[in-house]
Amino acid sequence: MSTISTDHPVSAVRHTARVTTESPVMRGVLIGAALVFLGLFLFVPLVAVFAEALKEGWETYAASLVEPDALAAIKLTLLTAAIAVPLNTLFGLAASWAIAKFQFYGKQVLITLIDLPFAVSPVISGLIFVLLFGSQGLLGPWLEQHDIKIVFAVPGIVLATLFVTFPFVARELIPVMEALGKEEEEAAVSLGASGWQTFWKVTLPNIKWGLLYGVILCNARAMGEFGAVSVVSGHIRGMTNTVPLHVEILYNEYNFVAAFAVASLLAILALVTLVVKSVVEWKTTLHLAGGEQNHEH
Repeated sequence: MSTISTDHPVSAVRHTARVTTESPVMRGVLIGAALVFLGLFLFVPLVAVFAEALKEGWETYAASLVEPDALAAIKLTLLTAAIAVPLNTLFGLAASWAIAKFQFYGKQVLITLIDLPFAVSPVISGLIFVLLFGSQGLLGPWLEQHDIKIVFAVPGIVLATLFVTFPFVARELIPVMEALGKEEEEAAVSLGASGWQTFWKVTLPNIKWGLLYGVILCNARAMGEFGAVSVVSGHIRGMTNTVPLHVEILYNEYNFVAAFAVASLLAILALVTLVVKSVVEWKTTLHLAGGEQNHEH
């Protein structure tokens, strides 16, 4: 006479589910605590920003956004992101391809260097550029002789933004590429495809959602960066102020309505980023799940 083993996978899953499932009361408490936390630290600040921005009406709100210094800050922020994000995208693609597809000496060092901006304070990274390119810095005298201005100018802002944002694309693509494996690329190469053909026809379609996810995060950080940019910008109004720096100046001048009006642009960017991030994250999960099923078959 046979007996049913309790080690059966289905039985084990059901047993685990019974052990780990919380009671309805506990679930309600946890969900309620999460909603309260989100309300206090996300929704209330967002509502406060838009309420203060629209405090004196739509005309004042619009005037604060089209004021010359505000427009200059917006243009500089967009220019910085337009330079930093594509460069970081190229770097992220190259680094993630090398790390996920090849074994080489110094691989762990490269991974550590990619994570460096996460460990270094943005203010410290800004100071590094000042020490390198400032008038009293290592390369300062040579730059002055050749009339090249980096610190307290647009190039310094771009460099600081590049430094603090370069991990985002690479860090999103590395796990995606590792999860997909390299069987498809090897098959394409064995069939005579070149490196570029393999990348465009095989790799890029497989990583497109992860790539988009990394680009979105990189762009959001590039537009919202404050610490590193604040150090290297010089706070020259209408010339080297990005949107976050312009908000700080307006707030320090007690021009609260204009400060919150310009800050609302960053709030809108954050909301759009969250929505797009959620959609891309969902698409990435589905894509990876489909890839794993194809590998199993």
